[in-house]
Amino acid sequence: MIQGSLVALVTPMLDDGSVDSGSLAQLIEFHIENGTDGIVAVGTTGESATLDEKEHCEVVRQVVEMVAGRIPVIAGTGSNSTREAISLTQCAKQAGVDACLLVTPYYNKPTQEGLYQHYKAVAEAVDIPQILYNVPGRTSVDMLTETVVRLSKVKNIVGVKEATGDIQRAKDILAQCGNEFALYSGDDATGMEFMLSGGHGVISVTSNVAPRTMHEMCVAAIAGDRETATLINDRLMGLHNKLFVEANPIPVKWALYEMGLIPNGIRLPLTVLSDSQHDVLRQAMQQAGVI
Repeated sequence: MIQGSLVALVTPMLDDGSVDSGSLAQLIEFHIENGTDGIVAVGTTGESATLDEKEHCEVVRQVVEMVAGRIPVIAGTGSNSTREAISLTQCAKQAGVDACLLVTPYYNKPTQEGLYQHYKAVAEAVDIPQILYNVPGRTSVDMLTETVVRLSKVKNIVGVKEATGDIQRAKDILAQCGNEFALYSGDDATGMEFMLSGGHGVISVTSNVAPRTMHEMCVAAIAGDRETATLINDRLMGLHNKLFVEANPIPVKWALYEMGLIPNGIRLPLTVLSDSQHDVLRQAMQQAGVI
């Protein structure tokens, strides 16, 4: 089981919106040097919604090649089309990833039975460990605990990223699925409590900017050391909140640009961070000690 601080990696882009492979390689080395426990490539923070399928598969392939087995790589392969999700998951398996992360189908709002059949179809089509991803604030569909429990019985569905921030839901999933089913927080602000309640890690936006500190906080929280985890997490709380002053990944890409790690490129319909938010985010970055 992959545990700890798993970065929901941004996809670096040039001003024209093209993928910047040089900055991608630099980011990966930054994370490995700073203790990140795993990389999620081309998840929703990686702008999966606006990369075409060829680009998506190529970025995943590059990340696997650049990481070269030093830490686990999880590929975001979700879609609101089951056929496309299968195709992306097949590409990721061919690239050599360790697992895939599949967001719930967005916009078309399937029923709980539709969610079950969607994930079951992908799992049966591609023999690779798969992690469910529930983020109703972005997708307008909430995968309920009973559906997660049903899907946990599918042999290669190995975990869930739960981004509701509902700690009781995490406890319910743990109680019903057992400790062998991986539980990842998708909400940085409540990630510490999630892990102290039995979660196995965080798939994190904050860790793009503060990887070493996030890793240290996750180590303490998974070990049940509330005092140490709280001391570390307090420094990160500004980032947990201010990295969402505009739609993710707008603020985190600007923060990485401010740190000199990537260009300022982002794809429409997203735009660069508003000038009025620059000082707000800089203050959070200073509190976390990253600038």
